[in-house]
Amino acid sequence: MKRRAEFFAMVLAAGQGKRMKSERAKVLHALAGRPMLCYPVEAALNAGAKKVIVVVGHQHESVTAVISQRFDKRVATALQAKQLGTADAARCGAQAAPDFNGWFLILNGDAPLISADPLLALINAAPSAKGPLLMLVSSLEDASGYGRIIRDDRGQVIAIREDKDCTEDELSIDEFNPGVYAVRSDFLRSAIKELSNQNKQNEYYLTDLVARAAQAGGVTDIPWDPVELEGINDRFELAEREASLRLEIAYRHALNGVTIRDPISTFIDADVLIERDALIEANVSLRGRCSIGAGALIDVGCVLTNVAVGAGAQLLPYCVASDSEIGQAARVGPFSHLRTDSKLAPQVHVGNFVETKKTVIGRGSKANHLSYLGDGIIGERVNVGAGTIFCNYDGFNKHTTVLEDGCFIGSDSQIVAPLTVGRNSYVATGTTVTLNVPEDALAIGRVKQENKAGLAKRLRKQLAAKKKR
Repeated sequence: MKRRAEFFAMVLAAGQGKRMKSERAKVLHALAGRPMLCYPVEAALNAGAKKVIVVVGHQHESVTAVISQRFDKRVATALQAKQLGTADAARCGAQAAPDFNGWFLILNGDAPLISADPLLALINAAPSAKGPLLMLVSSLEDASGYGRIIRDDRGQVIAIREDKDCTEDELSIDEFNPGVYAVRSDFLRSAIKELSNQNKQNEYYLTDLVARAAQAGGVTDIPWDPVELEGINDRFELAEREASLRLEIAYRHALNGVTIRDPISTFIDADVLIERDALIEANVSLRGRCSIGAGALIDVGCVLTNVAVGAGAQLLPYCVASDSEIGQAARVGPFSHLRTDSKLAPQVHVGNFVETKKTVIGRGSKANHLSYLGDGIIGERVNVGAGTIFCNYDGFNKHTTVLEDGCFIGSDSQIVAPLTVGRNSYVATGTTVTLNVPEDALAIGRVKQENKAGLAKRLRKQLAAKKKR
């Protein structure tokens, strides 16, 4: 068995991406919840790169912050202070590893569909390669925008011609350069010094290394499916690649035992975790770092962002939740809104048109209808009636409402925080609670009802006469 070559990966991510027409660096545009740069970096790590060097330039501080946040010390950055071309970017990357002697795997930061497989194909072939450079090649019916593969009479790769420098005959070539190489480190360092920027872009092209490698022992080319290798240049291509990626994500979850009713209309971000026997209905969006427990139901139209859903929980249609926790066998919805830091214990029921924010609800408690529960601590077995409002904001500060275990809050109650409603107490329907309620007490705060005999008839006549005027 041949020993795999030791390699560092270099991800080129210094460009601005002018065709994106954005203030944001191209590699920071997201697909399935991750900046596109993260995908090739992860592919390189999965392929076994000892170190990954991301060459940054445009908005380098923002790009570096993303790298630091999402990856460990195996991923470093190298700054290309001026964008002088891809060869100059590779030079900057090589300078970040001056003592490395092996193979540099070079790929682009704007190709998010790439997996470890094509990278492994290059690295596995490197030990037996005669020349100092290996590369992937691919074909498209219309290869506009890509560098074309130039071969000699024997079919050997001898050069790459950038699209803007091609002759009419070369523009008709359908074989293109995806921009993924394995290059011997000593050759890379020496050959880059000899490159020229005498071309229409006045840039130093990494592709010019291919012609030099052809003269220094030859180029090994490995054909690969273009679907996995195509880059992103504009917003429409971003949408196309994301659609492909989302189908792949849904496919992986389905193979792991998750029912996804309609993969086309379902949006599942790359960092989402779903356990087997969960059911994801149509038009669901699972964003960020959601986790969905075994056997859970996420029904039609739900939008969840960074939400942990316990096993067997049910989210009925059109719920919205973010940065929250939903316990095992809880039931939420339909049309519920769980805002940031809502925490529902097991077997909690939160029903239609109930909104929570920064509220903890204990096991078995229920708020089934038309309530706002903000900044609350709700114990176990609490019943919150329809129309209940936690009055948590005084115009300057937020205050906390505490409902202790077993208490009953009647419909149309207003709880003016801060206060505590004691254990097993009862708040009568229509009460405005402004004082703490002791344990086992009944709180009543209603205006006394008066019935005025015959007044309705007289009032009706007055209103009718007023309307005729």
